[in-house]
Amino acid sequence: MMKKSILIATLGLLSFNVSAQDTPKTEEGFIFTTVKENPITSVKNQNRSSTCWSFSALGFLESELLRMGKGEYDLSEMFVVHHTMMDRGVNYVRYHGDSSFSPGGSFYDIMFCLKNYGLVPQEAMPGIMYGDTLPVHNELDAVAGAYVNAIAKGKLTKLTPVWKKGLCSIYDTYLGKCPETFTYQGKEYTPKTFAESLGINPDDYVSLTSFTHHPFYTQMNIEIQDNWRNGLSYNLPLMEFMSVIDNAVNNGYTVAWGSDVSESGFTRDGIAVMPDADRGAELTGSDMARWTGLTAADKRKELTSRPLPEITVTQEMRQTAFDNWETTDDHGMLIYGIAKDQNGKEYYMVKNSWGTNNKYKGTWYASKPFVAYKTINVLVHKDAVPKALLKKLGIK
Repeated sequence: MMKKSILIATLGLLSFNVSAQDTPKTEEGFIFTTVKENPITSVKNQNRSSTCWSFSALGFLESELLRMGKGEYDLSEMFVVHHTMMDRGVNYVRYHGDSSFSPGGSFYDIMFCLKNYGLVPQEAMPGIMYGDTLPVHNELDAVAGAYVNAIAKGKLTKLTPVWKKGLCSIYDTYLGKCPETFTYQGKEYTPKTFAESLGINPDDYVSLTSFTHHPFYTQMNIEIQDNWRNGLSYNLPLMEFMSVIDNAVNNGYTVAWGSDVSESGFTRDGIAVMPDADRGAELTGSDMARWTGLTAADKRKELTSRPLPEITVTQEMRQTAFDNWETTDDHGMLIYGIAKDQNGKEYYMVKNSWGTNNKYKGTWYASKPFVAYKTINVLVHKDAVPKALLKKLGIK
């Protein structure tokens, strides 16, 4: 899982990039220096599963537990997936298939699970019953999808009282049964009593976004398929939205980050930038003839190979990208720090859930223009929001 101020009158002119006249230094590649780094748990690997929303949000809660002095936890992603997909299946059938049933999800799903079902540690429900060491959900998703479609879209006039058991048995088979009781560190818990022992109050967390098709400083339902529970997000002007992320990280909080990662500037090797491709030849030092002859893949490689000036992100540009499906709900991650490149430009340090087999061992460096342009929403503790903004939003 997983899918965007102070002076509103000038918002359309806001820029989160290095200006065009800034000349990057000549060093090849990116050289990052950490400015602020908040504690996180180990990088996990969602592997071949569409469960980034569970990995990122639970990674966020694990970081919250570290911040709160509760120690290090490894929470079970598949416990949340099991409960969420059961609820989603019931919702899908209730709408006769005229809703979304997919293995994606939102940060709200985790907070809903925490509040209504509890949580369990990874050791109480590893979530892999098919002989692998990492999640592989191709078959599970196909089987569960076929089952709910047979119920929701079949030529049935009445449902039996046991159809939910059939769906549950599919998830039990692949993920294991959700434990009713378990022992952790010598003490017996239920999922709810374990969640209570963590001391995390789901009502202390707020989702934030930034779009103009809803009024600012109100709550909105982000119109994405994986927000099937209709969770609400507070809508902020872009500059104030970005200020929340900076304030959070600088004050010791991490941020669950839902974003579009389909842009060419989001690489598989730990970089997320929005380079000014229209100035490609000038930016890369290539002559125009060579630049225009490069393939799209080669251009992408050049534009993400080292620090280069980026596009100027405006509120209008961000809205247009969401409205025309250029910005989509792709991936959930965790912002946990701030770093600077060799030119002094700041990036967010991001914990991903694609394992550690990349240049930065599971960390991505996302530029502020990328985050400003491509974010769907973020989840933060309300104390990470500047007090003036809490007052504007009516959050106590």
